[in-house]
Amino acid sequence: MTALLESAPGYRARHTLPLRVEFVRQLRRRRTLVMGGVLAALPFVLIAAFAIGGTPDGRDNGRITLMDTATASGANFAATCLFVSAGFLLVVPVALFCGDTVASEASWSSLRYLLAAPVPRARLLWSKLAVGLGLSAAAMALLPLVALAAGTVAYGWGPLRLPTGGTLATADTVPRLALVVAFIFVSQLVTAGLAFWLSTRTDAPLGAVGGAVGLTIIGNVLDAVTALGDWREFLPAHWQFAWVDALQPQLEWGGMVKGAAISVTYALILFALAFRHFTKKDIVS
Repeated sequence: MTALLESAPGYRARHTLPLRVEFVRQLRRRRTLVMGGVLAALPFVLIAAFAIGGTPDGRDNGRITLMDTATASGANFAATCLFVSAGFLLVVPVALFCGDTVASEASWSSLRYLLAAPVPRARLLWSKLAVGLGLSAAAMALLPLVALAAGTVAYGWGPLRLPTGGTLATADTVPRLALVVAFIFVSQLVTAGLAFWLSTRTDAPLGAVGGAVGLTIIGNVLDAVTALGDWREFLPAHWQFAWVDALQPQLEWGGMVKGAAISVTYALILFALAFRHFTKKDIVS
């Protein structure tokens, strides 16, 4: 069958289901717009909370935390938004965009028609995965961009005040924040891999998305179990806040490199499992 398709006049497997077409399809979906709206609204919710509750004053045993410096500048506010959302909120769009992508087609009974177009299975998965990761990256960038703009208007532009004391030069602030966003995205590749793998195994989008979020939460719980000792270093959740090392006068790479290596390793295994299963799967929906 493959040989016949390849020899058909004008047929090119790599030209089927272009990324642009898949991107537009996913971008116009209601869940994409809702997720974008939630992420864009968070900075304004926090600004309102600070306006009502007053400026954070670091009452935790006299220790100054990142939250306590939130209103020092727009850069501090953007860093605070990332801090409060990295543990859970930013997990949701990754699980949604990567977990809903294949399972939703199956639930609509349109998956078999896409493959009959004909779109090769590997090509279909690559398009779905690329768009899912692209939208996830866009979601990661949207939050700090809105937070930086809104925070600058509300609190002014200035150097990044560090909880450990001192400040980070204004010229270094944006590159450091960009590095933080990049690391958070890489650290969430495990969630993307889980969601994408589950999406190829179920016809229920909620099961794939919820399963990925649930397993990520379990990883966070296990990381809190100190009895596991050094075994926790093999958990992606153990390194999810390693990006805090980027908000230091002297940039520290050690934790971020280890966290990125763990995340990418797990993600590649999960992506491979997804492709392996889908290429052999009997598509009936």
